[in-house]
Amino acid sequence: MAKVLAATIVALAGSGGLLAAAAPALAASCANVDVVVARGTFEPGTLGIIVGDPVNAAIQKALAGTTTSAYPVNYPANLNEPASVDAGNADLVNHVTSQAAACPGQRFILVGYSQGANVVDNSIGISSNGALVGGPIVATIPSSIQPRVAAILLFGNPIRAIGKHVTGTFASRTDDFCANQDPVCQAGGLNVLAHLSYGSDANAAAAFAARLVLGG
Repeated sequence: MAKVLAATIVALAGSGGLLAAAAPALAASCANVDVVVARGTFEPGTLGIIVGDPVNAAIQKALAGTTTSAYPVNYPANLNEPASVDAGNADLVNHVTSQAAACPGQRFILVGYSQGANVVDNSIGISSNGALVGGPIVATIPSSIQPRVAAILLFGNPIRAIGKHVTGTFASRTDDFCANQDPVCQAGGLNVLAHLSYGSDANAAAAFAARLVLGG
């Protein structure tokens, strides 16, 4: 299933079926809000053209008047390296920890799509082990920084297909999108193309995150 989805993403991107968005504008290193994005498996683009780029653009509009920066989690995001999710998990936690130390007033929005959702899950202490393109937790965001994670936006989250979801500390701050019949997040789902549809949820996700940022 993962290989079929990856091949579909690559084919659509190469044929122009997915339109590449402009590279995200990076604000000052101590912007009010840092949008940290873990892209999906083999997803092209700096933040990911299916989810990361449109969601980041929508967040910028929803938080007009608030400075934002964007960080692409540095990890393979592929099927060839068994430790791909581990690398993303470690990099996300390292980035948020270092940013929190350098920018005491900065808050974070975490965004994860597909394999990237597993990266975010692990980073907040929800293991993706046993899920499609998942793995064990290797690092978690320190408890002292957790209140500064304003919102978490997940798309096509593989742990949902094995009956799991975000619980505990971050539950009320999480919006977890699963398209109907998406086989990655819905057990028994049969529509591979549903997994590529999450750009249409960008505005709803950004509105959710903006309410938490501006309300908190």
